[in-house]
Amino acid sequence: MAVPSSSFSLSMNTLSNSSSIPASNPSLDPSKASVLRTQNVLGSKGNSEGIEQTQLRLCGANLKTNSDLKLQASREPAGVTKELKSDKSERMAGVEHVDLFNEMKQRFLSFKKHKYMKDLEHYEKLAKGQAPKFMVIACADSRVCPSSILGFQPGEAFVVRNVANMVPPHENGPSETNAALEFAVNSLKVENILVIGHSCCGGIRALMSMHDDVEPSSLIGSWVSVGMDARVKTKAAAHLLNFDQQCKHCEKESVNCSLVNLLSYPWVEEKVRNGELDIHGGYYDFVDCSFEKWTLYKENNMKDKSGKVAVKDRALWF
Repeated sequence: MAVPSSSFSLSMNTLSNSSSIPASNPSLDPSKASVLRTQNVLGSKGNSEGIEQTQLRLCGANLKTNSDLKLQASREPAGVTKELKSDKSERMAGVEHVDLFNEMKQRFLSFKKHKYMKDLEHYEKLAKGQAPKFMVIACADSRVCPSSILGFQPGEAFVVRNVANMVPPHENGPSETNAALEFAVNSLKVENILVIGHSCCGGIRALMSMHDDVEPSSLIGSWVSVGMDARVKTKAAAHLLNFDQQCKHCEKESVNCSLVNLLSYPWVEEKVRNGELDIHGGYYDFVDCSFEKWTLYKENNMKDKSGKVAVKDRALWF
């Protein structure tokens, strides 16, 4: 896995589910009635063997009728049973839905009681405005919450999250990410921008799975192609590694790509050059729970003639 060194190459040109059965008479046994009629025909001393055969035939008919009834009974309620099961599933889903929001309600009430009310003055101040020191650009992945990982409290960080924590270059035009960037830098006057990549990133896997000569057809493909330069560098530097290892390499390289893209915004580059703004890269590995951090140089000669930029203050927290 590539780790940003004190100096590494970053190009400024980076671009990323029946028949009706009559009711029976309980007082009349059909088999007995048939026997009586047979005896009347044959006489009381008639052929008993014939009577037995007749009884057997009638019993057989009764058995067949009962069997048909049982079969019909087993078939007819199927739709009803299915409908009942469906209703039960819907009820269970509804209960689960209510349980999720009941849990959410309890979390909110706990927050209000143990944090909001205990620090009421701070939250009243926040209600009047915000002055965060950080802008954080992180992935939308549910496992990567900057506030949980780095302990940001309300009012400390202006957070933007998108697929694969990417920053498009200035020339790509408007997006919600660079609109938030403009607001954070020019209006909120943040002093730090932190771009956080992470392990097992689905957006980076999508980027690394793309073909060089095929135009992306999906929305995700179109978006992650912002990091195409990171993909190219990864293929060159890590071509001997397997696909998973290449993805891990690219997860960091894409952060570097986003840092370079930040400098394509004139007002960002100016503030970095003047020492008013620091730009940082971060990488959160939730497999072993470690965090890597590095910072771009903010000197006037930060960019040399080859378009390379350097980093400093690299640290690994584990």
